[in-house]
Amino acid sequence: MQNQRLSRHRTSHTHMIDVPTLQTQPASKIHLIGGEKGGVGKSVMARLLAQYFIDHDWPFVGYDTDRSHGALLRFYSGYASPVLVDSYEALDNIIESAVDQPGRRVLVDLAAQTHEPLVRWMDESGVLDMADLSAITLQYWHVMDAGRDSVDLLQRLLDRFGQRLHYVLVCNALRGDDFTMLERSGQLDRAVGLGAKVVHIRRLHDTVMQKIDARNASFWSAGHVSGVEGPGLGLMERQRLKMWLHAAYAEIAKADA
Repeated sequence: MQNQRLSRHRTSHTHMIDVPTLQTQPASKIHLIGGEKGGVGKSVMARLLAQYFIDHDWPFVGYDTDRSHGALLRFYSGYASPVLVDSYEALDNIIESAVDQPGRRVLVDLAAQTHEPLVRWMDESGVLDMADLSAITLQYWHVMDAGRDSVDLLQRLLDRFGQRLHYVLVCNALRGDDFTMLERSGQLDRAVGLGAKVVHIRRLHDTVMQKIDARNASFWSAGHVSGVEGPGLGLMERQRLKMWLHAAYAEIAKADA
């Protein structure tokens, strides 16, 4: 069962004062799932990454910035903790949990309108310098739909951080799969020039996603648990979910998560 798989990866949030500077230890990665605009599929991307880490047996811890209905807390509660973006002490846990266990992945689901508080914390706390010192990779997953707002937000992100972050552009076909506007904007070429990876996530059939969400099911349990204990997916619906996950995992692998 999924609960049994969850228990294998639960870890404590032990804080350390001394920061290791040697490069001999495996590096941790902090994955910031953002995009600032609401409704582009950030939480689905965070859930996909969580399931990807689970299925690859990679230790990770998740942080959810959505106070009202955080997706990680809802679907992967065994891994996730809430974090308040207006509390520097709470945000500090993101860095400390990466330093605490070298090689661990830290997954942060950024709710809409949390970008600016996060940037202030990063600036005033010297987060990027700390990450460099501790051999931590900060990877920002900019989740986009096909609209103009996502392109404008990408430009602001690149203007703000330039080469200081590792970028993954997530073209999410949640509300359309024509990303011509992004391609013509010049921001895609600019991001790729800064080393950004580009991944494309297909749209999952609406009925399948609605059934999964209605039962607060993880993607693993939705695909493997049938009957009253599962989300009620039919045989072919489970097959469509497995095909969707397979395609999404192939894209995520391109980003070296």
